[in-house]
Amino acid sequence: MSLKFGTSGLRGLSIDLNGPPAAIYATAFARYLLSSGQAKPGDPILLGRDFRDSSPAISAICAGALSRAGLTVLDCGTVPTPALALYGLEKGAAGLMITGSHIPADRNGIKFYRPDGEIAKSDEEAISAEAAKLQASSAGAIPGAAEDHSEQAKALFLARNTNILPTGALSGLKVGVYQHSTVARDLFVDVLSHYGAEVMPLGRSGTFIPVDTEAVSPATIDLLKTWTAEHGLDAIVSADGDGDRPLVSDETGLPLRGDLIGLIAAQFAGAAVAVTPVTSNSGLERQPGISIRRTRVGSPFVIEGMLEAVHQGQTGVAGFEANGGTLTATDFTLNGTVLKALPTRDSFLPALAVLARAARAGKTLSALAASYALPVALSDRIENFPLETSAALMAYLRGGRDNLAQCLEPIGTPESISDIDGLRVTLTDGRVIHFRPSGNAPEMRCYVEAETAEQAQALLEQGLDRIRAFARQQG
Repeated sequence: MSLKFGTSGLRGLSIDLNGPPAAIYATAFARYLLSSGQAKPGDPILLGRDFRDSSPAISAICAGALSRAGLTVLDCGTVPTPALALYGLEKGAAGLMITGSHIPADRNGIKFYRPDGEIAKSDEEAISAEAAKLQASSAGAIPGAAEDHSEQAKALFLARNTNILPTGALSGLKVGVYQHSTVARDLFVDVLSHYGAEVMPLGRSGTFIPVDTEAVSPATIDLLKTWTAEHGLDAIVSADGDGDRPLVSDETGLPLRGDLIGLIAAQFAGAAVAVTPVTSNSGLERQPGISIRRTRVGSPFVIEGMLEAVHQGQTGVAGFEANGGTLTATDFTLNGTVLKALPTRDSFLPALAVLARAARAGKTLSALAASYALPVALSDRIENFPLETSAALMAYLRGGRDNLAQCLEPIGTPESISDIDGLRVTLTDGRVIHFRPSGNAPEMRCYVEAETAEQAQALLEQGLDRIRAFARQQG
């Protein structure tokens, strides 16, 4: 079975999740909440989903299982994951989001939320242990009904995001919303229109389209460039399938890097500390007025890092991932309104922050991005890369400096190494190359940084070639 916890919830093939496995994991989560004292019989539990074909059926099965486990299920419908999380914090209720985020349509997953926010790795272990106990049981995939709370969840999230900026803050901007199949598509139109932007909905789809905001496909970039040129747009805004990772393109259709979007959001909120994974741009530490802390890849690790900062007495603590998803661990005051802490990825705050900062400065988005002077960073992945080959490659690279030097000999000489998550190598000429197995799928990822786009592209291709060469040697 393909189901496993990765960097963001449970993931796997839809055919492996749809049916008894969905009931097993929903029941396991309910039992964990009840046994740990985080819920009591009859308490509410939220349920949301994305637009994948398999999501309604999986959601209904989870509703039935949660009800039989003794909880009261509230159906929040097709809402962004941060909207579900916000509603859960408001009601003090746990929740499940049925989504595979940005991965292909034949896959799906479940994101789990405690009443106080996103689960930690220790919670994942406890849920998995409960699920293992249930594997031999006759857990039935019997759908269940739930009370409709979709409008309440959407209204709360809309209210949050229509108080972040002053009235008319985006007047004069012409912004496209690439709607595809993201659950954020209509809310983005509403929010941007509220602030005075001229909004143009684009590319709405009735079938699921996977959009990875950390590795935007060439086909998607071609669409963005065509639309910006055709309609004279200042920007295009979008998100991944469940609306927790932003996609923001400039006036040429070129997407801004997610870590830059996250940095802008943290600065815009007034954060003193920003927690981000090791895969985010190395130039972040050079930005004035904000302290950067690094973690492993995945929102649970970013949240852990944010909570550590809070426990150390830090105020103004935010976080972001290389995909742009932005989290807040403390309250912030924006536009005279308190923005409550939301320690889960959100695409709305960062998208609004980028547009507002550009509008306030009277700059194009490309000029705003260029003003940060970050190293050029690129990433790509080799899909359908066997997990055992990824493990063998990482073991080899970690086996000694000689192994690493031999692997990188056609590229450059290692100067320093970070082993926080995968292997991130800074070369003697300042370029950076990072090898990391995906936490969600059988993929091997490569991240690079260099002074120019040409150098970064060449380094990325060399890095991917080294990965393929190792795989060929493995037979």
